[in-house]
Amino acid sequence: MSEVVNKAVEKLNERLGSFDSTAKFVIEDEGAIMIDGNGARAGDEEAEVTLFASRETFEGILDGTENPTSAFMTGKLRIEGSMPLAMQLGVALS
Repeated sequence: MSEVVNKAVEKLNERLGSFDSTAKFVIEDEGAIMIDGNGARAGDEEAEVTLFASRETFEGILDGTENPTSAFMTGKLRIEGSMPLAMQLGVALS
């Protein structure tokens, strides 16, 4: 597991409230993070929505310099699965 994933898990657990579904962030060349009712953790399991981004884009979303919706609209963030869940995550991370 990469240091990027470890730091992201920590930050996501600080920022996210309750999330009753399953989501996965795949960070190119770094690894994957699962989010569910228990919070965020490193993992690569099936999820209702999967978000794909580069390290730079993902870090920008986490630190607030990259808007998740703008990242999606410009192709920096790719989404597979439930769009409503992706939007719910985007709001939680904004």
